[in-house]
Amino acid sequence: MTASLEDPTVRTKFRTRVRTLFISDVHLGTRTAQTEHLLLFLAQYDADTIYLVGDIIDFWKVRRGPHWAQSHNDVLQKLMRRVRKGTRLVYIPGNHDEGLRDYVGLHFGGIEIHRDAVHTTARGRRYLVMHGDEFDVVVRAARWLAFLGDRGYELALWLNNPLNWLRRHLGLGYWSLSAYLKGRVKSAVAFIGAFEEAVATEAGRRNVDGIICGHIHHAADRRIGAVHYLNCGDWVESCTAIIETLDGQLRVIQRMARDAIAA
Repeated sequence: MTASLEDPTVRTKFRTRVRTLFISDVHLGTRTAQTEHLLLFLAQYDADTIYLVGDIIDFWKVRRGPHWAQSHNDVLQKLMRRVRKGTRLVYIPGNHDEGLRDYVGLHFGGIEIHRDAVHTTARGRRYLVMHGDEFDVVVRAARWLAFLGDRGYELALWLNNPLNWLRRHLGLGYWSLSAYLKGRVKSAVAFIGAFEEAVATEAGRRNVDGIICGHIHHAADRRIGAVHYLNCGDWVESCTAIIETLDGQLRVIQRMARDAIAA
């Protein structure tokens, strides 16, 4: 779901003011992190609170040998500038930056680190905010298999480049092999469905109105029973995030789609 021209946001001279931004799965330190798009996205919005919903820095890749371009530094610097200007920044580590879970409950330079959080919207609705890897059976029960899956996904992302170079020379548009595989392989579709049901069940157990998470790189905004389920998506392929407008509406925003509307 993408932004519409009727979004109830307030447009300032340079940015659209929103109440809250939720961003996950940036994977800084990898070649596939879409940092240039994220920087442009952050330049479009001014938020009172920003939630970083896990896997912002990919320490799995950093340990193997990072790809750290200047734009990766720019993302961190832009976020820190927002903190200095009064934005509340909440960091909820994921499985790729799980080392930061050792510092849960602490504040560093204005950054709050939490295992999870409950966010209350301007409409008074309560949402559980968590990365979501807690409900990934593969990560919890077979860590070596999770690393293997991570490598396979990384390979599929890498193959996107030569495939789309060839497609451009044939006059064809962009096409994502990794997104295709994720959407078509039955086991992947079944996993996404099971994951969504699991996190929705947790939201019900905690007696909140909804849940906002990341982890599976699959943006979503839908109801699962009585629970409002939202997934931030990622900044590797889809370039999506969640915003809360000033009047308390939550929605998925896709960076590319917003550019098309502006054009």
